[in-house]
Amino acid sequence: MMPSKTALLATALFPLMASAALAAGPVTAITGAMVFDGTGAAPTAATVWIEDGRIKALGPDVKVPRGATRIDARGKALLPGFLDVHTHWTPGGAPNTTPQIATAYVKAGVTTVNDFHQQPESYAPRREWLKQLATPHVHFAARVSTPGGHGADWGDQSTTIWVSTPEAARAAVQSLDAYKPDLIKAFADGWRYGTSPDNTSMDEWTLQALSQEAHKRGWPVLTHTVTVERGLVAARGEVDSLAHGLQDRPISAAEVAAIKASGMAMAPTLAVYNPDKPRATPVDPADPRYVQSVRKFGYALQNVKALFDAGVPIALGTDAGMPGTPHGVSTLQEMELLVKAGLSPAQALVAGTATSARVMRLDGDRGTISPGKRADIVLIDGKPWDQIADVHKISHVFIDGRLVSGAGAAPMPAANSANRLPAVTVTALIDDFERTDRRSALDTLRLETPDGGHDRTVEITQVVPRDGGGKALALSARMAVKEAPYAGFAVPLTRGSVVPVDVSSFKGVRFDLKGDGDYRIRINGLDGAWEAAVTGAEQWASKEIPFSAFKPVARGRQGGASWTGQDVTQVELGGTRPGGQRMWLQVDNISFY
Repeated sequence: MMPSKTALLATALFPLMASAALAAGPVTAITGAMVFDGTGAAPTAATVWIEDGRIKALGPDVKVPRGATRIDARGKALLPGFLDVHTHWTPGGAPNTTPQIATAYVKAGVTTVNDFHQQPESYAPRREWLKQLATPHVHFAARVSTPGGHGADWGDQSTTIWVSTPEAARAAVQSLDAYKPDLIKAFADGWRYGTSPDNTSMDEWTLQALSQEAHKRGWPVLTHTVTVERGLVAARGEVDSLAHGLQDRPISAAEVAAIKASGMAMAPTLAVYNPDKPRATPVDPADPRYVQSVRKFGYALQNVKALFDAGVPIALGTDAGMPGTPHGVSTLQEMELLVKAGLSPAQALVAGTATSARVMRLDGDRGTISPGKRADIVLIDGKPWDQIADVHKISHVFIDGRLVSGAGAAPMPAANSANRLPAVTVTALIDDFERTDRRSALDTLRLETPDGGHDRTVEITQVVPRDGGGKALALSARMAVKEAPYAGFAVPLTRGSVVPVDVSSFKGVRFDLKGDGDYRIRINGLDGAWEAAVTGAEQWASKEIPFSAFKPVARGRQGGASWTGQDVTQVELGGTRPGGQRMWLQVDNISFY
């Protein structure tokens, strides 16, 4: 496993380093700081010389060239920037928009993160967006699960690929080549945290095939699991790291030895499971769910220490973006929780820097302060190797050698103050279904949008010949046996639904439809969703739905948003039928008018 992948590591790092387009940065000298270099060595007083985005030299007697910007860091600690290998940049998180999430990480001294939330179709526009921001380096994880498994219980297969055999796993990884993900997240634990029957976990052979295919491309594999038995499956499945801690029971010495021998690491995400993290309302100590969470968290802490003591690499991940786990600050809290588990403050700092970089195969580029490394570094008012709580005392943050936060930093780019990209306009034609590559007339990837849960409605969409010439989209579905099962499809108006569209110059949506009953046409946007009823018959009919007919859709406890038409992302069509029944429709020539 990780120790046996040295050659693969070097091969993977070369293109990463060669492709890193660093702008020529200023020459900076940080003087007087106590440098904790991330290796675990004791802090020492040193000057750090930064040039062209990288660390040129460091030591007590470094001579810095004339004209360098000097930063007097006496009384401060200098550390590598922190890495968080497990985050979700989701609209359900805190903060919940990309620029604000980026800002939160920058201010917390987190300089590299993995985002586990996005569909591959969105990588390119998101990467372009990030170029406009003061942001950590963001690495995108492609998601692979099992049918009905965790992560596949809400996402379409353009977001989370479903596999259940080695052949399917290899094909899934191969299908991602065009998107160039930075890593793979495999949901080996298909069930939900031990609260449902284990009907959907990924078997060892499928996981191993997935890992091997990903490693051919230099992509690390992080695996979702929270149980000891599934952790052992992950170790045998050749993954690089667990994406969570093991919390169902204490791990035995023999099981620790097996994981150690495999070379697999663990990023325990204690922050997301901490039963005492801040809550909007006080928790009842007698609540059975709280009692269970305390017990499981105790196992998680105990198992982190047992694995660490055996030499298993412990990285830093938080699952930030999940409830009660805010971006930025949770990364710092995770290091405090690693200390609670029994690591020393210095060992927790190494977990959040060098070890996390090694797990991500980035340790040739960052994670420690040494000549040639990327100058992602943090100044802290305090001695976090003595008092881990000092990690919250962030003074200055440098990314690629540029001061991005702290006294003397330039103002954040204006894009960091926005909560979305500026809206664009599109042509009236959304999709005429003449392409057979699943892409719309707008060159966006159509999405199937079945209901969520373990038992999901089965649907197939495909382009078929239309009566009288041309092509149309046919949808066929077998409805799941549940309340209000749903099947449908959505056409993003821009790649990955990242850039919003202003449709306020149009009056409504027009399309041709035939089908077997009632459906709903929906417009999805950044601020809400709006829908209208429509009926299909066995003969083609043209439908013209004005925007005034669309009604806001309530989301959770919130009411629907008022229609402006200025931040639209998708047009969706679908319907419900009683559980177990079939539904079909055909649609053509969707356009605005």
